[in-house]
Amino acid sequence: MKLSQGYIQVYTGNGKGKTTAAIGQAIRALGAGLRVCMIQFMKDFHYSELNILENLSDQLTLYRFGDDRFVFKKEKPSAALRSEMQKGLQQARDIIRSGAYDLIILDEVCVSIYFHLLEENAVLELLNDKPAQVELILTGRYCPPSILERADLITTMQEERHYYQKGVLARKGIES
Repeated sequence: MKLSQGYIQVYTGNGKGKTTAAIGQAIRALGAGLRVCMIQFMKDFHYSELNILENLSDQLTLYRFGDDRFVFKKEKPSAALRSEMQKGLQQARDIIRSGAYDLIILDEVCVSIYFHLLEENAVLELLNDKPAQVELILTGRYCPPSILERADLITTMQEERHYYQKGVLARKGIES
């Protein structure tokens, strides 16, 4: 199956569920026989969803670039991290241009721009390169207005209340 028209979706905001929503869309697309690629930026922690996603390797291709350790250490990102992220962006560019996938997810790409790990203009170029039949999902907090302007669908996850504020840490299977 091929999409007759692909759109640009953005899942952003300070609330929980951006990556989860993108994974849900990936599962739906796989169920319809679409080819899916997910590229995760700034995520090297072994989140629980990887146990399933990696087992879908016949149907879903997953790439991971970079980490977010510098955020927790309150340091500037290293040159090595920036270089790895640029490799990830080049991989994304090649995948988008290849026509090999119907749905491509750029997970945490928005927050990667915010932390200056990726150039906003370079990501906008990816949007320009998107073939008409490819659906593209971008996730992450702090999505730049220029990308929001290009999006066909924008979902903003808004935190109203979170148990983190009561001292509850990330729980395996729920947040990690």
